[in-house]
Amino acid sequence: MANHHQARAVFADLHHAGCFVIPNPWDVGSAVMLKHLGFRALATTSAGYAFSRGLPDTDWAVPRGDMLAHIAEMVGATDLPVNADFEAGYAHDCEGLARNVRLCADTGVAGLSIEDATGDPEKPLYDFHHAVERVAAAAEALRGTGVLLTARCEALLVNHPAAVEEALHRLPAYAAAGADVLYAPGLQTPDVIQAAVEAVRPKPLNLLVSSPIGLSVEQIAALGVRRISLGSGFNRAAWGGFLRAARMLADHGRFDALGEAEPFDALNGFFRTHGRPTP
Repeated sequence: MANHHQARAVFADLHHAGCFVIPNPWDVGSAVMLKHLGFRALATTSAGYAFSRGLPDTDWAVPRGDMLAHIAEMVGATDLPVNADFEAGYAHDCEGLARNVRLCADTGVAGLSIEDATGDPEKPLYDFHHAVERVAAAAEALRGTGVLLTARCEALLVNHPAAVEEALHRLPAYAAAGADVLYAPGLQTPDVIQAAVEAVRPKPLNLLVSSPIGLSVEQIAALGVRRISLGSGFNRAAWGGFLRAARMLADHGRFDALGEAEPFDALNGFFRTHGRPTP
């Protein structure tokens, strides 16, 4: 939306009741297509963008400036609200984090997430109190902007020895520190998902579903989840199709997998109608 205030109001309203899916495009074309398919909001994916640049999704491999430019491009791709995957905020200290969060808000996003992972394999999560202080600093930096802050606990992704317990300990603290939405990537079973929902209630929980977990959107909604994101899921699905076709050609000299490709005329016609105006 050209009016960022309107987009932020729409995004906030989506979190008030029910459950919605927020898919993660990685470029303008995928964003435009997802809007056409009826999704009501979009989220960036640090992994999807990093892979498109030939980079790993690790320890801020994409420089801050490049990530901010990508986020701004995604905001401008459609009129849907966009939530930014802003990694750990590109700073360890609270002052630097707050400054970077304001820069991210300036791109026009309706929301953004920050992680509590340090990128240090010896100490993968920020100390509890510092992690809470970081959330509070980010929340203060966003005060008055209308941008929703999602606080992520990465305990399940960094193989914490008591990952679920740590996530259920941290998420309510992040909520109390000012996070608007709570998120612990890696939750999969109904009992654990429902426990996380209860731990942060009345604030909304985002659930990551980037691979089949045996639950439908309807079943996840029944557990009390307000928002479902896919992370790198769609991007990796695209890579999967590409690699199946490329490996079949490289290894067997066969083109069979190209039969699964979306027809050229369908894509070309879609972007002729719905894509960006030709310069």
